Amino acid sequence: MTSLAPNPKTLAFDPIDPARYGRVALVLGGSSEERPISLRSGAAVLAALQRLGIDVTPLDPADHPGSALFQVLNPQRFDRAFLILHGRGGEDGQIQGALETLGLPYTGSGVLGSAIGMDKYRTKRIWGGAGLPTAEFALILDEADLGQAIALGFPLMIKPAHEGSSLGMARANDRDELIAAWREAAKLDAIVLAERWLSGAEYTCAILGEQALPLIRLETPNVFYDFDAKYQANSTSYLCPCGLPESIEAEYQALCLKAFRAVGGSGWGRVDFMLDEAGNPRLLEVNTIPGMTDHSLVPMAAQAADIDFDSLCARILETSMQETASHD
Repeated sequence: MTSLAPNPKTLAFDPIDPARYGRVALVLGGSSEERPISLRSGAAVLAALQRLGIDVTPLDPADHPGSALFQVLNPQRFDRAFLILHGRGGEDGQIQGALETLGLPYTGSGVLGSAIGMDKYRTKRIWGGAGLPTAEFALILDEADLGQAIALGFPLMIKPAHEGSSLGMARANDRDELIAAWREAAKLDAIVLAERWLSGAEYTCAILGEQALPLIRLETPNVFYDFDAKYQANSTSYLCPCGLPESIEAEYQALCLKAFRAVGGSGWGRVDFMLDEAGNPRLLEVNTIPGMTDHSLVPMAAQAADIDFDSLCARILETSMQETASHD
């Protein structure tokens, strides 16, 4: 269920000139656990860029293993790359570093921002050092670390440090559930986080350029906003306007912009946060290449700011026009 209303603070953009983007490689798919979502996002973006008359070619790294990908992705064939690779290999700085070496401009965050944003543990450490609020957590590398997690108090949220789309996440209500959740998460990542459970409302803040788009409040009958709630269920509610007083929404938008910049994020992305039992915001994570499917949050926030999907894709592509040095 989606509740969206036009935002009077509409973002204004210049008319789109397809020719100025040249030849665009749309990099999608890949081999991460999030490949299916990337393919869905990529199909939506491909259709939008084609409707805009942009010269775009989809490229799946899985079809060009090893160095073959970079023989295809080169400045003699393409002028820039639109990255819609979710998860490892796409959001962690790997593809960004390769494109930097090739000298091919690309969308979104650079190597540093991508690598940090993909790492929930280091993101939280940076936020803590910057004085930004985040939920208390414990790092679990092996069974000996479970005691530190238990000390936070139950219930706990267990999550792999380097996965997106809520993969490997679970609520643990006691020690037995903690052990089981940690073992499942450890199948995806050697680094696992136990986070103090947050019981307040959940929000997301999409970022486009230097602007924070209208907040979306997420409501689900599931235990939490898991993979099913994100991509499959029709029972999830997306509330935009989010119901907060305008001054509080602006405060949270400013917090999310600061959190995004603190980890080196640039271009576009999304910052998720929740309220604790006292109603205070607690930052959760950064997404440097968020989903662009029919269930995705950035397109919903853009719609609330009167930015249609095609225009949103063009504005994301516009981030590849930045100087390389500005990525990080």
